[in-house]
Amino acid sequence: MPITVRAATRGSALARWQTEHVAALLRVVDPEVVVEVVVVETAGDRRQDIPIWQMGGKGVFVKEVQAAVLEGRADIAVHSAKDLPSETHPDLVIAAVPERADARDVLIGGSLDGLAPGAVVATGSVRRRSQLAWARPDLTFSGLRGNIDTRLARAAGFDAIVMALAPLHRLGLLDQVRSERPVEVLEPVVMLPQVGQGALAIECRGVGGAADGPLRALLHDIEHGPSRLAFDAERGFLSELGGDCDLPAGAYATASPCGGLRIEGLIASLDGHTLLRHAIEVGPAVDDDTAAAAGHEVAHYLLHDAGGAALLDR
Repeated sequence: MPITVRAATRGSALARWQTEHVAALLRVVDPEVVVEVVVVETAGDRRQDIPIWQMGGKGVFVKEVQAAVLEGRADIAVHSAKDLPSETHPDLVIAAVPERADARDVLIGGSLDGLAPGAVVATGSVRRRSQLAWARPDLTFSGLRGNIDTRLARAAGFDAIVMALAPLHRLGLLDQVRSERPVEVLEPVVMLPQVGQGALAIECRGVGGAADGPLRALLHDIEHGPSRLAFDAERGFLSELGGDCDLPAGAYATASPCGGLRIEGLIASLDGHTLLRHAIEVGPAVDDDTAAAAGHEVAHYLLHDAGGAALLDR
């Protein structure tokens, strides 16, 4: 008998692509799966005139989507993993993290070294802004929010904009953007990604709910082990910072040459004058708990050994 899965998602083109991607993965596991899309508008979608960090940071794009699952209007919620707070709702579980896309950021409008002195760079992210200010203290900044098309449409009004690379790949826009303006992919040594950037996270109800039975088995089969370990490590980093730290912060975990896991974390001042980075490797045997513990360790070092706790008081 076919399984019907109601998938809650935001209504943007990117969110719909992500949900259709998850549906396609589920159909690979079971060709008879039927996915019904439940579109939800979030606070972050409604108030695009306010910077995300002024609206409460992480969570503004996920709470209403989670509510659809909690209230029984949907069976799963499909999120951009970077939008999730570090603590999962007690009645939900993250049942699957599919294979992660490219986590890097991209500068549209020129190269970081080639931008003119005092160039105006638009971004809605304090993480991006602080790292750019560290690399190029002469740059000036403007806010930028909205869906992918909105931000690209506004790009001509600035010397450059910064955004994640994965959505441009997912929506098939990268070649078009490159034909119109210079593009530079920013390596993690220059721009450390946001926690969970490029990854998807699928939530469902916990024990006794949709997490049990055939649906949980389906979701388990679209899990990508290395992507899940990286996600757990980066969320461990964010949790140690305080769950939803509003400081510029980033973390990026990848498989290490020894077969283990490498995670690098960053915290900075809002103006980019102070920027602290630290990385460790664990393994070769790594499980979810080991990965999360590594993220905690990196954040603890930055806060308590590197002096980053002082930034929390500014």
